[in-house]
Amino acid sequence: MIALAFLFLQTGYGAAADDGQSSNPQGAAQFERFAPRGATLNAKVDYTWWDTRTRNLVLSMGPSTRSRVSRPQRTTGSQILWGHTSSYRLEGSRLAFSFLEADIIESFTAYRRDLEQTADQIEITALPRNEQLAYWINLHNVAVAEQIAIHWPVREPATILIDGQPLDTARFLTVNGVKLSPSDIRTRIVYPNWRSPNVIYGFWRGTIGGPSLQREAYNADNVSRLLIFGASEFINSLRGTQRRGDLLLTSEIYEEAAPYYFANFGDDLRAHLARYAERDVAQILERTDQVAATIAVPDIADLAGGMREPSTTPVTINGRPGMRMTPSIARMLQERSTKLRELGRERIGTVRVELSSDSDPANGGEVE
Repeated sequence: MIALAFLFLQTGYGAAADDGQSSNPQGAAQFERFAPRGATLNAKVDYTWWDTRTRNLVLSMGPSTRSRVSRPQRTTGSQILWGHTSSYRLEGSRLAFSFLEADIIESFTAYRRDLEQTADQIEITALPRNEQLAYWINLHNVAVAEQIAIHWPVREPATILIDGQPLDTARFLTVNGVKLSPSDIRTRIVYPNWRSPNVIYGFWRGTIGGPSLQREAYNADNVSRLLIFGASEFINSLRGTQRRGDLLLTSEIYEEAAPYYFANFGDDLRAHLARYAERDVAQILERTDQVAATIAVPDIADLAGGMREPSTTPVTINGRPGMRMTPSIARMLQERSTKLRELGRERIGTVRVELSSDSDPANGGEVE
């Protein structure tokens, strides 16, 4: 078991009392115990383990070019097209699942369990709000990554079943005696208790079509910055926004978030998108009058396309012999390199970094 490190700056912590309803998996009252209250516990959770893994295993594909890429060609003599084929395959970020050995996968499980047990050692709801938010985002993302790693190779995370339930709604997590699914963390805990729609972009779903997995763990100090970065990257990507005539097409993830952040769906979502829209998306907003949350890219956000390719090849990196990898991964890395070179020649990708009205600059960019 991996031991979590806690920095306690004051005492007086304890687990929340059992409300007697954790045996009812559908009861709403059990989730009320996770509603933030006034910060009375000054403590930090150390996410160094997860931070190290994301820095070593996550690859950003860079800013979106807002153009689809053509289908790759089969290798000579092969009837199988290995790896990613989606026209969105050069967007978002990738986790290198195909390189994970059994001991690394086991360490994901151990760390996920440690995060769950954190709520038995400290009262999560008594932490500062940013600390709480970072905890829920990291737990969600570690759990999704762990389950995909266990079930890999898999082409689409939505096909993973845990005790007969889809990954997103399977209650394989236990926090403070309450069974939780990744969906529960988003829609039962975070969305109802944080006013800023930026929280949407913290949750990684293991797919190309969702928000990117960042290359650093969330913590109280960086959570506002990372959510703003994630919002800008996603909104200005092809998987986030497109145009079809007078219709603004947006990602299906906004449908889930609508009851919490976009009650007047069209107008509220447009106002949110406009906050981070760069030129191309700003023009789409100006030239459309209807909204449909229909963009879905369910492909796994890994390097290998969820496939265990049978052969590897040595790859030369910067003129020097590098590691061996499958031809499809080498192909995608070459596509990424070409894309980044073209972006460097044609334009500089910009990210508007600002503290929105949903955060308090005087309080270290607290996400409300």
